[in-house]
Amino acid sequence: MDHYDSQQTNDYMQPEEDWDRDLLLDPAWEKQQRKTFTAWCNSHLRKAGTQIENIEEDFRDGLKLMLLLEVISGERLAKPERGKMRVHKISNVNKALDFIASKGVKLVSIGAEEIVDGNVKMTLGMIWTIILRFAIQDISVEETSAKEGLLLWCQRKTAPYKNVNIQNFHISWKDGLGFCALIHRHRPELIDYGKLRKDDPLTNLNTAFDVAEKYLDIPKMLDAEDIVGTARPDEKAIMTYVSSFYHAFSGAQKAETAANRICKVLAVNQENEQLMEDYEKLASDLLEWIRRTIPWLENRAPENTMHAMQQKLEDFRDYRRLHKPPKVQEKCQLEINFNTLQTKLRLSNRPAFMPSEGRMVSDINNAWGCLEQAEKGYEEWLLNEIRRLERLDHLAEKFRQKASIHEAWTDGKEAMLRQKDYETATLSEIKALLKKHEAFESDLAAHQDRVEQIAAIAQELNELDYYDSPSVNARCQKICDQWDNLGALTQKRREALERTEKLLETIDQLYLEYAKRAAPFNNWMEGAMEDLQDTFIVHTIEEIQGLTTAHEQFKATLPDADKERLAILGIHNEVSKIVQTYHVNMAGTNPYTTITPQEINGKWDHVRQLVPRRDQALTEEHARQQHNERLRKQFATQANVIGPWIQTKMEEIGRISIEMHGTLEDQLSHLRQYEKSIVNYKPKIDQLEGDHQLIQEALIFDNKHTNYTMEHIRVGWEQLLTTIARTINEVENQILTRDAKGISQEQMNEFRASFNHFDRDHSGTLGPEEFKACLISLGYDIGNDPQKKTGMMDTDDFRACLISMGYNMGEAEFARIMSIVDPNRLGVVTFQAFVDFMSRETADTDTADQVMASFKILAGDKNYITVDELRRELPPDQAEYCIARMAPYAGPDSVPGALDYMSFSTALYGESDL
Repeated sequence: MDHYDSQQTNDYMQPEEDWDRDLLLDPAWEKQQRKTFTAWCNSHLRKAGTQIENIEEDFRDGLKLMLLLEVISGERLAKPERGKMRVHKISNVNKALDFIASKGVKLVSIGAEEIVDGNVKMTLGMIWTIILRFAIQDISVEETSAKEGLLLWCQRKTAPYKNVNIQNFHISWKDGLGFCALIHRHRPELIDYGKLRKDDPLTNLNTAFDVAEKYLDIPKMLDAEDIVGTARPDEKAIMTYVSSFYHAFSGAQKAETAANRICKVLAVNQENEQLMEDYEKLASDLLEWIRRTIPWLENRAPENTMHAMQQKLEDFRDYRRLHKPPKVQEKCQLEINFNTLQTKLRLSNRPAFMPSEGRMVSDINNAWGCLEQAEKGYEEWLLNEIRRLERLDHLAEKFRQKASIHEAWTDGKEAMLRQKDYETATLSEIKALLKKHEAFESDLAAHQDRVEQIAAIAQELNELDYYDSPSVNARCQKICDQWDNLGALTQKRREALERTEKLLETIDQLYLEYAKRAAPFNNWMEGAMEDLQDTFIVHTIEEIQGLTTAHEQFKATLPDADKERLAILGIHNEVSKIVQTYHVNMAGTNPYTTITPQEINGKWDHVRQLVPRRDQALTEEHARQQHNERLRKQFATQANVIGPWIQTKMEEIGRISIEMHGTLEDQLSHLRQYEKSIVNYKPKIDQLEGDHQLIQEALIFDNKHTNYTMEHIRVGWEQLLTTIARTINEVENQILTRDAKGISQEQMNEFRASFNHFDRDHSGTLGPEEFKACLISLGYDIGNDPQKKTGMMDTDDFRACLISMGYNMGEAEFARIMSIVDPNRLGVVTFQAFVDFMSRETADTDTADQVMASFKILAGDKNYITVDELRRELPPDQAEYCIARMAPYAGPDSVPGALDYMSFSTALYGESDL
């Protein structure tokens, strides 16, 4: 590795630091540097009639060093000391070093004592510093300088030569073809380049060195054997020698400058074409994605199960979280690319870019609006569907429970009502049958409410479009038909018993009393069991508290119910006592009811067991609602901070974009700091998304603690990211316009001040009232109205602004200017268009005439140019670009293969067809 080559381009004024740090020098490199630097010094000293033999010895007294500096700088140094003492020598060397330092070179660790003492390393470092300052530093090629400029010059000059690839100043020159190519490019008659071979580096190097010394007055600074025999030749020696070629051939710079201008113009054209292709592809892909997505969002086909709808909701979350954000970025980037492309086209005097039909930015915005519209109601529909299905599941389960209880109760009732046991019964039995029938009717009436509830639930399921409605309807119809049949049978049996009652007189009052009290009590217990087992759905703490209160009220009735149970059981016990006391033949069970004391006690025990279960279910639901309330408050706390923060940032960005504080770079830096702070805020948005997901998973549908929904936050966040990106792009385009047109910061500030004079409320547009204010400022008698600012001017506003700045034109001239600043005929003028127009009036840009003049230089003042001339003067890709697009020249002085560069130049600027 080169001990001296650690500097970059910007460090070439401080090379001594490397010489001070590296204490050892590779012997091969030292030898090359001795020879090269000695030859370089002698090439200048011979102009003063002298030379050096030993570089570290002949500069020790400082005399020849001062002479060398006077020759290469053309300036006079201080008078040297002629004494032979060490102090005189040190004084002379110090005068030379002071002169070097006065040229802006920072000398580090190189002192006069080391030069006087003959320190080889320090002497070579000092000479290298002089070479850099006076031979290499001022080299400039296409806005690069020093080492990079010299390397770019070598690459440009050797580009047409095969087997030559200059990438550095060491191994790229070992085969000698690079030196030969430089000579042949400028003096092709001196070397037969076609006979050179890459595998014969000694011949190539010696040929180049001899020709350069003989015909170009470039001394032989290198030895071919040293270069070939060294794994990596010394970079400083190679640079020193190559810089001599650069200065020798600097006379050919005029043609190179012309070629560079053409290259620059063609490069801009190629880049613009690529940007157009990229825009078309990105626009097509984005529109295709929108076209595929909208039908999915518009699909409102409901699912039959909660699981299927929850999966749809999860798919929608994935769309919002994973699929849509990259497309938002693509849309924003598409607008930025479009604006940047239009700016570059305006800056290079090219026609404005018109995308393919249906791919305008407005088309994409319209399609995006349709997507947003389709998306707007999709999530709300999903949540409503989930609520509906939840309600349906609850109703269906309630329907099944009530239907099962009713069907269990009606089981056997038809057979019982069809019995004709009264035909052979005794009088007491008839009375018992009649009383039993009355008890049944009471029970039947008590069940009427349940049948009505079953029918009402079935009707609601139908209205809510329950997927299994046919089976529900069939079951409900069967229950209703059976109920009607029970009513008819009950009425028929009552009529039969009443007819028989006239013949029978005895009735057992105790059994009847038991039946009358046991039936409603049994029905109450069944209703209590049904209520205690009934499922419930609540969404707030208030609702669960209401259920808990009702349950506590029910528990308060249990003591009275227990008294009723004991009273009913007492009636049954009294019957048993009478039967035992009077030996009554009762034929077994109570003839008036099938409800036994054991059944009453069993149901009562079941009720007592269900009460604590209900307590536990209500307690668990209360805890769940408390957890949901915490989730609401947690989400609301963050949303109430993030929502105002987003609004504040939007307002701050709006103020920055129209205020004039500092340079455009300051504004851009300020905006990027805002962008960084906004991006750093993203974790809080993600945290809020996580809380929102927990709320949705908990099926929480409202939140009284905040007015912000997650949709509001998402839309605000996306608008904030889009606004900061668009604002940064506008400032970047203003910087691009300013730099490309050579506009000073003061001019840019003056443009902004003139524009802002008619834009006083910082909103970005001007209306008729502002235009009236403008006319008044020019002396017209027009009434003032309140004003506002938008950052744009309509047609009349822009005319007033131009007149206020000294322009005076008629309708035709103003129409021409409007076609420039408002090519899309929107009726408004943006600040960017205003700056573009003013920059056209104050800055110089490339024109078709300038490009034609450059081609004419390359063509040797001919009205046409040949293929060989294009390939010789331009890089291969841009030469082929011209050849493929130039029309044949048809003038009277035409030759075979002549190309018309004039029509090609006008076509580049839209003045004719390419």
